[in-house]
Amino acid sequence: MRKVTLIPGDGIGPEVIEAAVKCIEATGVSIEWERIDAGENALKKFGTPLPDEVIDSIRKNKVALKGPITTPIGSGFRSVNVALRKALDLYACVRPCKLYPGVRSKFRHVDLVVVRENTEDLYSGIEFAESRPETGEFIDFLKGRAEIRRDSAISLKVISRFASERIIRFAFKYALENKRKKVTVVHKANIMKYSDGLFLEVAREISKEFPNLEFEDRIVDNMCMQLVQKPELYDVIVAPNLYGDIISDLCAGLVGGLGMAPSANIGDEAAIFEPTHGSAPKYAGLNKVNPTAAILSGALMLRHIGENIAAQKLENAVASVISKGEHVTYDLKEDPADPTAVGTKEMAEAIIREMRRT
Repeated sequence: MRKVTLIPGDGIGPEVIEAAVKCIEATGVSIEWERIDAGENALKKFGTPLPDEVIDSIRKNKVALKGPITTPIGSGFRSVNVALRKALDLYACVRPCKLYPGVRSKFRHVDLVVVRENTEDLYSGIEFAESRPETGEFIDFLKGRAEIRRDSAISLKVISRFASERIIRFAFKYALENKRKKVTVVHKANIMKYSDGLFLEVAREISKEFPNLEFEDRIVDNMCMQLVQKPELYDVIVAPNLYGDIISDLCAGLVGGLGMAPSANIGDEAAIFEPTHGSAPKYAGLNKVNPTAAILSGALMLRHIGENIAAQKLENAVASVISKGEHVTYDLKEDPADPTAVGTKEMAEAIIREMRRT
């Protein structure tokens, strides 16, 4: 029996994660769930949204299924999610974006994966606030090389060879292991010649280690246009943190929105699987929201632990239920006001029934 850390999360988190748990268990894979609180419930109990026991549990079990977490205002945390990624060095964010028949979209064929570097870039958190002494010192230090207004706030963009190599190599290996054919690296090296230039340079070097995979690069603004015009041309996309964040949401929009967007945050020692959407507290307890992103995150988790047959069985059941269009939530109906729309629990139950039929 495999032990997995289970973090229900806040808002709609417990509902969609419970739906995912039931669907995962219905595949027949034997899992022991270790339930741990993080977020608002943990803040009430322990005075912090991220108690040490959360990180300890994930380190011990190596794998976690997690619901969306609200970072409480005034908690001292910029983001519980970012804190988890840093503490566990979850350097690769993997977001498959696949369009399932039956989902409302302007497109017909989208099946790509965004691999986002998770640890540095503008999200490193190295910032200088306006009018602070250290900000003035930094501006003075740059005199002669760059003229910066005294009333500026400054964020540093950090791109290292180490982080670039491991995320790009991860993307190429992911493409090989998942029978993908092409890797596209995204950058803005025409303007940021040293930071993004390094990312592109490393990508070109590593691409030579994978001669059986097609390799190309795209400037980020052009990449966004290309994805909206012809997403079918792309396969695995690898990008620095900020571009990866933006592009992955853009790609979620191509396949029906965040309710259809699963994700994995993976490091060398641990991995967390979670829906991309937020905690949406106004919908909490209403049994209304689409559980697909959480359920597909569960399928990603099953693949990660080597349960490929169960993962495919679960994904096929999700696709079948969506394609039939009967037992789906309001956002998956042609008309969101359709009275035949079902709730979170009922959609999960339909997916379980579909698995039992196959």
